[in-house]
Amino acid sequence: MNKKLWLLFVGLTVMLLLTACGTKSKDEVLKDLSEKVSTKGYKADAEMTLQMGTDPQTYEVQIWHKDPSYYRVNLKNAKKDQSQMILKNDEGVYVLTPALNKSFKFQSEWPENSSQAYLYESLVKDIEEDKGAKFQATDKYYVFETKTRYQNNKMLPTQEITLNKKDLSPVSVKVKDTEGTAVVKVKFSNVKFDVDFDKADFDLKKSMTAAKLVVPVMGEVEDQTFSVKYPEEQIEGVSLVEEKKVTTENGSRVVLTYEGDGKSYTIIQEKAEIAPATAGPITMTGEPIDLGFTIGSVSDNKVTWTFGGVDYIIASTELTKDEMVSIARSVQGEAIK
Repeated sequence: MNKKLWLLFVGLTVMLLLTACGTKSKDEVLKDLSEKVSTKGYKADAEMTLQMGTDPQTYEVQIWHKDPSYYRVNLKNAKKDQSQMILKNDEGVYVLTPALNKSFKFQSEWPENSSQAYLYESLVKDIEEDKGAKFQATDKYYVFETKTRYQNNKMLPTQEITLNKKDLSPVSVKVKDTEGTAVVKVKFSNVKFDVDFDKADFDLKKSMTAAKLVVPVMGEVEDQTFSVKYPEEQIEGVSLVEEKKVTTENGSRVVLTYEGDGKSYTIIQEKAEIAPATAGPITMTGEPIDLGFTIGSVSDNKVTWTFGGVDYIIASTELTKDEMVSIARSVQGEAIK
């Protein structure tokens, strides 16, 4: 056998072996993903671990999606009575906080306007839009390294997405910072495609009732004191210049003022109020923003969120949205100045 025939034989053998093992090229996997993502609906459970702040925090996530645009995502802190639900139906996008009996309504393009590490179709979109995405096939998995589409993607620019070779279901996601450290880790389980949902499964009242079964509404809080939190991340040259406690009708409000190098911002913290059972959704003017440990709202000059029964506001006319979100993400864990 001459050299050309030998090389041809080896090439054909390798191709046959790859085919037998079920290994496909990047383009073939992309084509299959495009078809897979058009499923009529899916359910999935996930465990999301956040490495931001002093201590890692783990959340249990339950995802429901009905094609094309209905979503119900329940996020529960595994150790704390902290739970939220993101709901999208024909009326809009809602963030539900059952412990406070509150729901917030947004007119938003969520989840299309940003990466969402726990949504399958969002991961597929990230893969499709990054033409330079790296691709690797192992015995059991397809692994993609892609850019993210986060609003603050300068902080979290890349992610590693692992898919099951057998059915292209999501296995894990690792969202990385600029140094390549995995800051957000998502592990999927119980992924089921072609699930039938009723429209009522995404109804606001029904979803709030379901959310309260996970975390009931808090009782009346007599002690209005709370532990003040300070951002663990700071803008260079900016520092805390004043901490003021103000007495209010419902307890107290703490106002932190940060200044330096021509920039300034304020953080306001106060005990959250529990809404009456008859309360309707609160209309928000900003966009929902995933802060990692909770879902908040971001607008041009303000980021707001609730965590652990406390309302937080970061306000500034001088910081960018990315800077405010970055600071908001770090106001958690141990309280440090």
